[in-house]
Amino acid sequence: MDFAFDARTEELRGRLLEFMDEHVYPAEALAEEQRAALASPWETPPVVEDLKAEARRRGLWNLFLPDEEYGAGLTNLQYAPLAEITGRSPQLAPTALNCAAPDTGNMELLAQFGSEEQRKRWLEPLLDGRIRSAFAMTEPEVASSDATNIGTRIERDGDEYVITGRKWYISGAMNPDCAVFIVMGKTDPDGEDVRRQQSMVLVPRDTPGVEVRRAMRVYGYEDHYHGGHAEVVFDGARVPVSHLVGEEGGGFAIAQARLGPGRIHHCMRLIGMAERAIELMCRRALTREAFGKPLAHQGVVQEWIADSRVAVEQLRLLVLKTAWLMDTVGNRGAHTEIQAIKIATPREVVRIIDRAVQLHGAGGVSQDFPLAELWAAARTLRLADGPDEVHQRSLARRELRRYA
Repeated sequence: MDFAFDARTEELRGRLLEFMDEHVYPAEALAEEQRAALASPWETPPVVEDLKAEARRRGLWNLFLPDEEYGAGLTNLQYAPLAEITGRSPQLAPTALNCAAPDTGNMELLAQFGSEEQRKRWLEPLLDGRIRSAFAMTEPEVASSDATNIGTRIERDGDEYVITGRKWYISGAMNPDCAVFIVMGKTDPDGEDVRRQQSMVLVPRDTPGVEVRRAMRVYGYEDHYHGGHAEVVFDGARVPVSHLVGEEGGGFAIAQARLGPGRIHHCMRLIGMAERAIELMCRRALTREAFGKPLAHQGVVQEWIADSRVAVEQLRLLVLKTAWLMDTVGNRGAHTEIQAIKIATPREVVRIIDRAVQLHGAGGVSQDFPLAELWAAARTLRLADGPDEVHQRSLARRELRRYA
């Protein structure tokens, strides 16, 4: 394993670091000011569109997609340090580069499983940043950590599918530019193989029978930049059979293929979030005094900083190893490592951000620093794409099989 950056990665890192310093960080406060003046909280602040235009001009666009036909053609190992940098400003940077969830996963899904017609209608405008999308899987009535529990029905009626069900925490659905939902439901609820009961269909947002009912908050935040998280009801919504993604019964397998890259992308960005928290922690420690000396001279503060640095270095190496394995032996061959980073990274980054919050006192929980929002985002990722306990269960079973 060689984790040294190659020439292309170094060149892109240089461009991206300049872009962050010159445009993204200065835009954070401006975006909030502009949002306060918008007619709807879900509209995009004008500065975000400016950032997207500048990112395209600098060649920092669709870096996440390894398919050279549609994206930058980077490997996971090449993309990892770039995604980490965007994690330092998770509300603005991923969106500016067209590398924000859930669109990234949806674009990967369409590139891999979509028909030519589906790619033309939905993938191309997503790649161009003209529309947004949502992935509708999680449901309030069942434990969605077990995807076989999904209750939404997708029933064939002639040349159409009829979708009936209730979803929630559907990321991106509140954004007025969200044009399409990728909906997971059951086409064969009584099928013998519980992992062949599910299918996925593309449902345009303006389809009759689709109701975006309300925004769901995350620790009180509405996550405007990612298009919010919505409760969505499908009440007999009809779409043509041609809107099926892949084949009937293939929904579970497609979901697993989509979630693998998504999990590592989250972990890459989480490391950037932790680095931002460490930077803020160090700056605060050096500029504030308590009990007659700088906070940086307090033993407990030094422990926090040291432990945080050790944790980040460990996490980064594990993420890079996982990226390398995904590139060399595929997602299935990296299954254990993908689950390991999904368990370890959000959990440890929450601890790091929490230390930074503690060091900032009241400021740490305020809107004047990004720490409270970073904490909420990191804590949420212990649930997103499968809660810790599901991954621990699966990983432990695989480990035990070696000795059975």
